[in-house]
Amino acid sequence: MTVESTAARKTTRRSSGAKRTTSAASAKKAPAAQGAEPELVQLLTPEGERVQHPDYDIDLSAAELRGLYRDMVLSRRFDAEATALQRQGELGLWASLLGQEAAQIGSGRALRDDDYVFPTYREHAVAWCRGVDPTNLLGMFRGVNNGGWDPTTNNFHLYTIVLGSQTLHATGYAMGVAKDGVDSAVIAYFGDGASSQGDVNESFVFSAVYNAPVVFFCQNNQWAISEPIEKQTRVPLYQRARGFGFPGVRVDGNDVLACLAVTRSALERARRGEGPTLIEAYTYRMAAHTTSDDPTRYRRDAEREEWEAKDPIQRLRTYMENEGHADAAFFEELETESEALGKHVREVVRAMPVPEHMAIFDNVYADGHALVDEERAEFAAYQASFEGGEAE
Repeated sequence: MTVESTAARKTTRRSSGAKRTTSAASAKKAPAAQGAEPELVQLLTPEGERVQHPDYDIDLSAAELRGLYRDMVLSRRFDAEATALQRQGELGLWASLLGQEAAQIGSGRALRDDDYVFPTYREHAVAWCRGVDPTNLLGMFRGVNNGGWDPTTNNFHLYTIVLGSQTLHATGYAMGVAKDGVDSAVIAYFGDGASSQGDVNESFVFSAVYNAPVVFFCQNNQWAISEPIEKQTRVPLYQRARGFGFPGVRVDGNDVLACLAVTRSALERARRGEGPTLIEAYTYRMAAHTTSDDPTRYRRDAEREEWEAKDPIQRLRTYMENEGHADAAFFEELETESEALGKHVREVVRAMPVPEHMAIFDNVYADGHALVDEERAEFAAYQASFEGGEAE
């Protein structure tokens, strides 16, 4: 299975040569999917050309670049396998991260071990960065557990299905970190759709007033299920931060180098006691919102094709090849590793035990509840009807 988009492989590669220095205005410009030209931080163009930015720049070794590339490739391979497993009936649902690998790997690798992450339900690549076993993510989507990992082990909270609520959790946690007097930082992930939720705006108020060491990382993938970004906001999302009294920045969400540099800067700002930052990673959701969604009903094929040309994995590969940072052997070994990961994921998921049917009612309330007891009895009777052969 290929680890890069077919369309991205067909894009023309051109040598990047030395780093190109640009003015602050031009460095922040990049074409958007729908004709606008939003200001954003970019260090690696869609053609794989390295550019510099006056406020955000990093100098990575060849080994570090290969590490970021490996992270993105394996995250995409895991995601593809999870999607296939759902289509085969092995998972109840799956929320794909396809196209958002750079935003998640770049921000995830900017974190220190003592930082704390509050994800939504699509941050599979961030979980990878935090050392969470990928197969643990699938237990919840298979319905065999409620998450499968201890949040305190990796400082990575359980997935949050309720839109936006994790931003309040992150803000409260960050306020506690500040009171403890440590220099750890907190990051909260959410999408462009969740930015319309009251919880998100309340978290902005609290974090600003209490100067909480939190970074709000919004992955603007252009679509909140079937609602386009134009129906979420009249201004670029990162500009909302200004109204709450803290800085916002828009970064090319398909540029792993820029995402790493901007997130690292925001986290360091939080550690210095300078309060929250809003990062808007301008990216695109290449797949469906979840496997229960059909994006062809509301998205144009031309739009998707335009974003395929900005593929985050292909642009880093082009840069590394042009600069001699990786050879054919590296890519071949990584392809083998990605196939091994896919096989491992399949085997583990299919071997997951089926939980006892009535376990869903355990641990809902510590002392029991009349309504839960009633629901337990109804469900037991329903199960008994199958065991008695009255229903197939």
